[in-house]
Amino acid sequence: MTNTASARLLHTYTVRTPGSGPYALAAGPDGNLWCTLVQGGRIARLTPDGHLDEFALDSPDCGPSLIAPGPDGALWFTRNRDHRIGRISTDGQARSYELPGAGSGPFGITAGPDGALWFTGMHTDRIGRITVDGEVTEYALPCAGAFPSFVVAGSDGALWCTLNQTDALARITVSGEVRTHPLSAAGTAPVGLAAAPDGALWFAGIGTGRIGRMDAGGEVTEYPLADARCRPHAVAVAPDGACWFTAWATGRIGRVTVDGRISEVPLPDPGCEPHGLLFGPDGTLYVAQESGAVTRWDVSGV
Repeated sequence: MTNTASARLLHTYTVRTPGSGPYALAAGPDGNLWCTLVQGGRIARLTPDGHLDEFALDSPDCGPSLIAPGPDGALWFTRNRDHRIGRISTDGQARSYELPGAGSGPFGITAGPDGALWFTGMHTDRIGRITVDGEVTEYALPCAGAFPSFVVAGSDGALWCTLNQTDALARITVSGEVRTHPLSAAGTAPVGLAAAPDGALWFAGIGTGRIGRMDAGGEVTEYPLADARCRPHAVAVAPDGACWFTAWATGRIGRVTVDGRISEVPLPDPGCEPHGLLFGPDGTLYVAQESGAVTRWDVSGV
């Protein structure tokens, strides 16, 4: 059963560049929150006191997508449209690295347990690794047309990613060994992925309107949301262990507990297209809304 819950909107941070499209969020080592502006070729920095800066990249059409803190104290991000990996220092200095081959479509990115960054190549069925010096290695997936999307570091010392077009998760070791884990529901089309402290992985089934959980033993449970067409996109694990998600087609955020209790919160603008979400150090929830803002919520009562 899905309950409609209430959360308190604490602040709306509107980006200065119209149409820039806030998309994904990451916590920086400098105590600030960092956000990709996917439509504007920019990276935004939001300070704890609410000051928002924007840094233009070298191409307005590069499509900065997902972003993650790196082991070198910088933020690293994928440039999905010009097929590069970007790096931005905490003082706003940016550069990028070309990937081998053509048209890889990098999307997901995360820091790995080996001191490098790992990323997905959506259009080439590859998982890539880039060192902080820019050296790139790519590993082929054992399936074609998989559309690898989000990638995270698991508690087992390996990397995990969603395979959007083959309804599966994949596990890749730091030495490049890949194993796939099919999901039960056809058309799940998993996208968002997050690792929980208990060893589980939570994922968003954008195709079926479900939030799924794979426990540390590999058992998968999928929880159907109230509207199968809500298009859940990103997931984040809360301090209490529950999974929060964005439903961009219906302008909602929601929460799923380990025992399957679901609550959803309608955002003030149903057309705001929520994508990335992130818990701040104080337990409040930040949501990147592609319509042009990052919002901050008190969800402690949900």
